[in-house]
Amino acid sequence: MLSLVGFIFLSGLVLIGASQPKEGDVLPGFQSLRNLKPLGTEFAEYFKNVTLNDLGLLDPRLPTQQDLLCLKHLTEFSLGLSSGQYWSLKMIDAWGFIPSGILTGNQYSLGNFDECLNIEKDTIRGKYCFLETTPSKMIGLDSAAAAFWKLRTATCFPASCSATHMNKFVSQMSQRLLNVSVPSTVMSISDSSCQTSESEPWDGLTIFTIVFLSLMGSIVAVCTLYDYFVCKNQSQLPTFVKVFSARVNSRALFRLVETNSNPNVIDCLHGIRCMSLFWVVYCHGYGYSLASAYLNFFYVPRWLEYPYTMFYVHGFFSVDSFFVIGGLLVALITLRSMDRTKGKLNVPLMYLHRLIRLVPIVAMAILIYMNLMGLVADGPLFKGGFSGKTVCENGWYRTLLFVNNYFDERCLGHTWYLSVDMQMFIISPILLICLYIWGKKAAAGIIVVIALLAGLLFGSMMVNHYSMVIKSTDAEAQKLYTSTHYHCTPWLIGFMFGYFLYINQGRKFRLNWVAVWSGWTLCLAMMFTSIFALYPAADWSTPALSTLEEASYYTFTRLGWPLAICWVIFACMQGYGGLANSFLSSPLWQPLSRLSYSVYIWHVFVQEVNKRSVRTNSYYSDYQMMLGFWSDMGITVLLSYALYLIIEAPFAGLDLFIRPQKKPSSDRKVKAESQPPHQIQIIEAGLCKLEEPKECDTIESVPSDSAEK
Repeated sequence: MLSLVGFIFLSGLVLIGASQPKEGDVLPGFQSLRNLKPLGTEFAEYFKNVTLNDLGLLDPRLPTQQDLLCLKHLTEFSLGLSSGQYWSLKMIDAWGFIPSGILTGNQYSLGNFDECLNIEKDTIRGKYCFLETTPSKMIGLDSAAAAFWKLRTATCFPASCSATHMNKFVSQMSQRLLNVSVPSTVMSISDSSCQTSESEPWDGLTIFTIVFLSLMGSIVAVCTLYDYFVCKNQSQLPTFVKVFSARVNSRALFRLVETNSNPNVIDCLHGIRCMSLFWVVYCHGYGYSLASAYLNFFYVPRWLEYPYTMFYVHGFFSVDSFFVIGGLLVALITLRSMDRTKGKLNVPLMYLHRLIRLVPIVAMAILIYMNLMGLVADGPLFKGGFSGKTVCENGWYRTLLFVNNYFDERCLGHTWYLSVDMQMFIISPILLICLYIWGKKAAAGIIVVIALLAGLLFGSMMVNHYSMVIKSTDAEAQKLYTSTHYHCTPWLIGFMFGYFLYINQGRKFRLNWVAVWSGWTLCLAMMFTSIFALYPAADWSTPALSTLEEASYYTFTRLGWPLAICWVIFACMQGYGGLANSFLSSPLWQPLSRLSYSVYIWHVFVQEVNKRSVRTNSYYSDYQMMLGFWSDMGITVLLSYALYLIIEAPFAGLDLFIRPQKKPSSDRKVKAESQPPHQIQIIEAGLCKLEEPKECDTIESVPSDSAEK
């Protein structure tokens, strides 16, 4: 997410420089630029009177078959315009204009993408391309920031003509309209921006992805039909059918458990998980929206100064909340399991379960993002399909090895969180064994480690003068966000809180109203301070924060926010949550909480499709972003549910065939028969993590030895 933030503040710096030109410099250039607005009409008029020699597209020394074909189609195009043929008029009608609102940040005139690509006349097909113009020299903006800003206008030509052919034509047009020779560095068409209706043939990976999804979907459909029509007794369902049946998995997904039905269940985790998930999806939506076409892009610098924007700028605290829950569950559930096994911990089985849980889904996500995104959507801004396709082709293995958080370019960039969480999970057995053997002495050691890691973050920012604020252009500071040794303190704090709950299980803390109100006051103060403390520094006219101020803020908030989340969980568990507990512990959160891992994996797919498949310009505002969020969230939930049934639930059920089978006791037999087999195995193993929401609602029901007694 920090990479998206970095893109915003770099763009913001550019926009500030470009959005405040001097009026005397802009006016003459702007008036001349207005003459270019009706481009389609101008080109149509030009074609009616042009001769073949005027086109200048054919090089008599090196004529190629492509040159001849382009010249033939342009000739038919010219004749079609002269006679008013419908298809040729559509080719001109599909053109864009010089974007209106260029002084407020509009850089796109998208024309009519579908009209151009649907043109068919004998062998002539339409080709949609962007005519890219750098207005810095055309309207008097000479700054480096202004040179970065480019206007892109839609054009439509016969598909047989390449960008080289079209650039010769554009050069002649610009000289005729502007009475000056415009170099290709100022106005040109690139083949990389061109699209036709002809689709590329599927490669091997695309075919494999489609076949695999079809096969999994067919198995799920057959097992579901067998479950529904053939088997009358759910307790007699074959194990294979239970694993793949959409009916069984849907029943487990949408099952609502009454709050306080089990004293070992932490009901508020569902609400915290879902609220954090909303925050993550909302922030990513803002980031991916920058790839779309907006009429008022120069509004972004002012938007960054508003108080509401702080929820986006500091959205990384939502990830810290996930880390807290992840560390808490690893400590609490595994230590309870070690109680039942008298301190024994099957580390290979822990790792195997985690790999089965995560790797297949991430691997399928890489395939689907790379190969299917371009098949399910298109548009003027969708050239090439998935924006991270090249990075995934070169570095997919880093994501599957869970080390992509240490690289600048990441396949499925949002999975850096999984890498950090997996790396902490890998070292967790050492911490768990130490806690089980040495107890509070080991806990004191881990607290010292947390303090040392916080000092490492503070010292690194001070020594290297790293800056993470929105006005900074320090790309190296991104390491402070994604590197495990810098960002593992929230996970460790959650881990220690899980140990605290473990050693105090079944204990009721009696707090007076002063302690309760003090706890909530400090908790809310820390949350609001974390989000709004840097708001005064968001003003572009204020001096930048000192390194000491930034280092202090990021170090203490990375400790304070997790502690605030721990207090919320503690207060809700002990009966001091009030309205917060009523809201967070509502059973209505449970289905989405169980689906949260799928939503986390697939929401970026939906957001990129929605933002890059637009046909028209839109307006950048918080209200429009909120509308986009609900659209993204709704479609993501539907997509996640479908892929949950096809991918996540069946692969989670593989645990049943790998784990050694345990015969359930008579008092659990009835309950076990009503649950999907992979969920039973998770309960028996007592292992869970943040990304396993379906299991997390039941893992707390595993009784400890003391509870059984």
